[in-house]
Amino acid sequence: MKTCNSLSGGKTSSYIAANYPADYDVFALVRTDDKNCIYPDKKVRQMVEDRIKKPFIGTLEDDTIIKTMLDLEQFIGRRITWVSGKTFDEIIIRKDKKYLPNVTQRFCTTEMKLQPIFDWWLNNVGEPIETRIGFRANEKSRAKTMLNKTNKDGLTEYKTIVGKRKSRNKWATIGWQKPVFPLIDENIYKDQIVKYWQNKPVRFAYMNNCIGCFHRNEVLLKFMSELHPNKFNWFIEAENQTGYNIRTFKNGINYKQIKNSFSQIRLFEDDFNDCDSGYCGL
Repeated sequence: MKTCNSLSGGKTSSYIAANYPADYDVFALVRTDDKNCIYPDKKVRQMVEDRIKKPFIGTLEDDTIIKTMLDLEQFIGRRITWVSGKTFDEIIIRKDKKYLPNVTQRFCTTEMKLQPIFDWWLNNVGEPIETRIGFRANEKSRAKTMLNKTNKDGLTEYKTIVGKRKSRNKWATIGWQKPVFPLIDENIYKDQIVKYWQNKPVRFAYMNNCIGCFHRNEVLLKFMSELHPNKFNWFIEAENQTGYNIRTFKNGINYKQIKNSFSQIRLFEDDFNDCDSGYCGL
């Protein structure tokens, strides 16, 4: 069975890429059409476009994630496959209205991370593949949850369109990847990973995942609004323009309120940790 490292741009998945060579290393890039979030280096934008074979204006993650993946490719000495699906702007459009993802409907992760990786697999591999998942030794419960969702062959299944039946889409559920957890198997914790990356020539973002990830708590989101005002404003505008009943990313508070809150608190980078950051990447 072929092997694959699923990369997010964080230190943990990058550690797996550096220490567990695979047949494939795949990174799914979150894109936006918003020119207020444009990646500042035109040359690098072109490099990204050459990799994903799609236009690249910017990302709603920290821009440093682009440097991370370019650095990591040089560090591990293997070509990283970059994939990208629809932009965030595109996936929230439902019949000309904006529909927001939230903690109970995480279609943003599905459409911008899982779908493009699955499409790449379907077009380039087409047979079950062993995928290394970056759960650390203290995250056995997360691994158990993932394994409980696999089929009788130990494969994660994905429901996708495989054709047309008259005027309707024909759907099928395909078992495609076998999740494995090398860091759990070898008892690797966060401190070992952080130590490993000290003085290595790979630049990492303060946190990966989208700047306005709704899994983050309000205080961290406030901090992100200060670190990345243009990207955070994208989330504010998305809420302002939504046409459905779900009008906020988080229950009970909108992102404009978050941006204007906690003004009496001075926030620092070391005030937050992994538990605050969300679950879309590792």
